[in-house]
Amino acid sequence: MAGGITAIAVLLITDIAMTWAQVPALGPCPEIETMQGFNMQRYLGQWYEAERYFALFEFAGKCVNANYTDIGDGRISILNRQMSSLTGIRSTIEGEVRLIGRTDESKLSVKFPSLPVLVDAPYWVLGTDYENYAVVWSCSNFGLFSTRNAWILTRSRHPTLEIMEKAYSVVDKHGISRAYFIRTDQKNCPKMLY
Repeated sequence: MAGGITAIAVLLITDIAMTWAQVPALGPCPEIETMQGFNMQRYLGQWYEAERYFALFEFAGKCVNANYTDIGDGRISILNRQMSSLTGIRSTIEGEVRLIGRTDESKLSVKFPSLPVLVDAPYWVLGTDYENYAVVWSCSNFGLFSTRNAWILTRSRHPTLEIMEKAYSVVDKHGISRAYFIRTDQKNCPKMLY
């Protein structure tokens, strides 16, 4: 009986964490068009998080970055790194990115096998020039409500205003609210050796 209660508690906590890990909204996910002619090979490499919607799994995270690597057989590895601004502890999580549709579509899915519950999270690239910025959107439906998340990624840890304006134009074009964006602290970041 205790095992069953523990399992139910874990599922409830996971559902709550997933719900509050993103911005909740009444109604289903909006229809959002992704980037046409997406090239995953050009997207590979190092990206720094410039801004994000609040996400529980990134709470107090600074120096957030991700590296995408082609590991063959159509599989893409992702290595996310961050440092806690509260404790200074560095953390990493490895996952796998896969294409959902055609190879030229930017509808991707991300899975992190080390998490207690395996979930394929939507990861849609709405726009990128591959060399400076990328705007990523995620939305999950939960019946009467949905949870939404967005990221602005840049190739530079400290992007110029011009680069951010290009990213904002993608955000605005898709009707995504800028009100929920939080700037990611990329100052005084140690050289992360993992």
